[in-house]
Amino acid sequence: MVNTIEFTDRLKKVMVFHQLTASLFVDKIAVQRSSISHILSGRNKPSLDFILKVTTTFEDVDIYWLLHGKGNFPKVAESKPSTPTPSLVNTEQADNSNSSSKKIQRIVVFYSDGTFEEYIK
Repeated sequence: MVNTIEFTDRLKKVMVFHQLTASLFVDKIAVQRSSISHILSGRNKPSLDFILKVTTTFEDVDIYWLLHGKGNFPKVAESKPSTPTPSLVNTEQADNSNSSSKKIQRIVVFYSDGTFEEYIK
């Protein structure tokens, strides 16, 4: 069972973290303004639909943290399995070459979804 007072405290943390007023928050998750008012005042408990809208809209909110306070906020990104770093340069040839004093230190690849990967030599 969800503790309403603790749930509202966690919901307020999400709003503060994302710098949203209650009005902007409900606009973002697409629910009626009265919903947030009733939940924050303790009058109503959150519906499953409300909770799912919050966790779907804000991917950094873990559903278990929001409901029970277990876990982290913001959600810790799942670590990807270690993959070998692709080589862009033949390192033997680069090390033996005296013609250039510049060496690659790192390469950062930015993706259209806002994520990135960093390769460090």
